[in-house]
Amino acid sequence: MDHPACDCGSGLSAARCCAYAPEAEGAPPPDPALADEGQAAAQALRGGDRAGAERIGLSVLERAPLQPEALAVLGEIRFSQGNTKAAAALLERLAAVEPGNFWPVNKLALLELGRGDIEAAERHARQGVRLAPANPQAHNLMGMAMTEAHRPALGEYHCRRALALSGRRIPLVLSNLATCLKNQGKVEEARALYREADGLEPDNRHTLLAWAQLEEADRKLDDAESLLDRLERLGPPSPQMLLLRAAILGRRKQAEAAVALLDRAAQGRSLRPVERLERGRQLDRLGRYDEAWPEFATAKQRMRELSGHGYLRDEAVGMAEALKAFFTREHLDLLPRAGVRTDVPQPVFILGFPRSGTTLLEQTLTASPLVAAGDELTLVHEIAGSAPRLLASPWEYPGALTELWMGDRREGLDTLRDHYLQRVRQLGVLREGAPLFTDKMPLNEVHLGLIGLMFPGAPLLHLIRHPLDIMVSAMSNVFTHGAHCGSALETAAEHLVLSADLVAHYRSVMDLNYRTVRYEDMIDDQEATVRSVFDFVGLPFDPGVLNHEANPRYARTASYAQVTEKLYDRSRYRYRHYRRQLEPAVPILAPLIERLGYTVEDGFDPQA
Repeated sequence: MDHPACDCGSGLSAARCCAYAPEAEGAPPPDPALADEGQAAAQALRGGDRAGAERIGLSVLERAPLQPEALAVLGEIRFSQGNTKAAAALLERLAAVEPGNFWPVNKLALLELGRGDIEAAERHARQGVRLAPANPQAHNLMGMAMTEAHRPALGEYHCRRALALSGRRIPLVLSNLATCLKNQGKVEEARALYREADGLEPDNRHTLLAWAQLEEADRKLDDAESLLDRLERLGPPSPQMLLLRAAILGRRKQAEAAVALLDRAAQGRSLRPVERLERGRQLDRLGRYDEAWPEFATAKQRMRELSGHGYLRDEAVGMAEALKAFFTREHLDLLPRAGVRTDVPQPVFILGFPRSGTTLLEQTLTASPLVAAGDELTLVHEIAGSAPRLLASPWEYPGALTELWMGDRREGLDTLRDHYLQRVRQLGVLREGAPLFTDKMPLNEVHLGLIGLMFPGAPLLHLIRHPLDIMVSAMSNVFTHGAHCGSALETAAEHLVLSADLVAHYRSVMDLNYRTVRYEDMIDDQEATVRSVFDFVGLPFDPGVLNHEANPRYARTASYAQVTEKLYDRSRYRYRHYRRQLEPAVPILAPLIERLGYTVEDGFDPQA
């Protein structure tokens, strides 16, 4: 009787593939004959007989689903065919069967990087470095994973290790290292490495594209286009190349040409979600709002389908409830506070929901030589996750903070504070002569209680913007912060309300050095607003900071292009163009809109 094939596409029956439960059947006794067959499959693959290798591998695995050579053979074949689901299932099993084998975790890291599952890629890349600490490929993959995880300083370390261990200037590793440096704002160093990689391997498409992306981000649009021209002479343009071309056209105020470019691409294939978002943004610039919104909505839907990620509502709500239950006046009266370090620069926390204007404020502050740019530091979130280990607690965060009630843990917050400051130093954030640095990780406000305990005197600048404007920007851009809330309109609204309610709770039970900054005030009365911000953080005001667009720093967020322009007001009350499309979010946001002092207008005719 034939058994149904597994849905993953491995070619095995479901019972011997994804539905297989080895713990239920127990470990089968070794079978020398099957081992010989597995080796024969491997030999056939090495000899170029892929069909024969596949046939033997399938036969062996139907009888012995844990046979390592057969798993390796079939996993490699499915990997090379682009069947990532089957390859992942087979390679995961092989990694479990042979936990000391570097090969499957190396393949899994590559596979997950290709699929865009950065969390899984990091897990496998870390295991690869554990298993093969002297292997350059292990470090290169770790560098790539850290770059994609927006931790470029760690990525830089592993890329440099890969180069040192190999003893050669490998173009691919040089290019990856350049990207890590670019993402830390070290543009000149990155450019030199791209140039070196290009000299060693002139027609490498990966290097040319990454280099072009750097030049576009650094406002050198002619150089970016020249590199794209070189790429196009090597073959048909890739989706990434077309996307970059469209972005450059948009920055040149040629939105019509950008839309036409993407429309031509759509005649031969379906546009990817990021291309649809770009097309929607260009249509928005043209005032074609009824055409723009379907692009945003379709892109978000397709992203959910491809990634499998939707809003992790239960996780987000559960954490919010736990934080509110722990951070009460009664508990806070029992908790110590960390001391203030006077020997190192101190943080200024720029709080706010993604797309609320935090990058604009950071770009303005860091135009002063007295403020270094930290950008999106993940450290507060990391410390929350590591608190049980750092405080030797059996409880998860925030319950782990109960250790601070113990006599031998009264200085525990100093430990957390010092861990944060040490990591800031390691990340290369600090700047000579700057007593302050920024930390503008989106949704740090969720952990405002922890920040207040670690840095009780730190300035907390909370960007406030009309909630419906934030929704438009959330729908027209990609972000994964906030438990993937940005995957849909209604969930982005839910999470904005959740985070705002948490801030209100913290402010009701803690004394915080907190100040709101309205995005609209920065647009309407820039100088007065910025002066008040500098007064609040305790620094002298320099009129030069008002020209934030002259700040040469590369802002490593989705807003990098906008903050290189002079201050404009086209994003203020942008929601009015999309009032009808935003209707599902209005009931969710209405109490918050009122509480923040905004109103909801019915919008206006974009053709008027």
